[in-house]
Amino acid sequence: MSEYAYAPYVPGPASGAQIQKDGAKWTLVFVRELRHSREKVWQALTDPAHLHEWAPFDADGNLGTVGAKVKLTTVGAPALHVTETVVTRADAPHALEYKWGGFDMRWQLESIGSGTRLTLWANIGHRFISMGAAGWQICFDVLDRLLAGQPIGRLVGPDAIKFGGWQRLNEEYAKQFGIEAPNWPPK
Repeated sequence: MSEYAYAPYVPGPASGAQIQKDGAKWTLVFVRELRHSREKVWQALTDPAHLHEWAPFDADGNLGTVGAKVKLTTVGAPALHVTETVVTRADAPHALEYKWGGFDMRWQLESIGSGTRLTLWANIGHRFISMGAAGWQICFDVLDRLLAGQPIGRLVGPDAIKFGGWQRLNEEYAKQFGIEAPNWPPK
């Protein structure tokens, strides 16, 4: 897809993300307030058809049940990258946990008025954590618009990296986190 497909979409400034460090393990903590009910957000986090519209992976099954075995296929990876995962927590519509690519993914949904505060904890290698924050911010923007009935299309992988908004966010998050922005894509 060309950048022009997303012309009306310009991400806001880098915000909502923090990092937690535990020795060599770094965790991205991303908080986003959405204007949609927890039930609607839960469906978007667990249903393969919804994930296909906004997430950086496709799922071959529903993530909404503890013990569910699901294959997650990373979108836009240079080579086919499929992760087999088992859902370790699915407390609808409050909390969801599984692994993606060997990294822990933990989602928490809290009601705030008529909307939802969505919190994601994701382990990401420290060299790529600003890239991850930029990517998740764009994914959450796409999710919010999708749930509002104003879809702009999934913007992940190489399409996201080519998107000027992603480059800016990557640099802004690197500065916020006190790290050097990765040279990506390599020049």
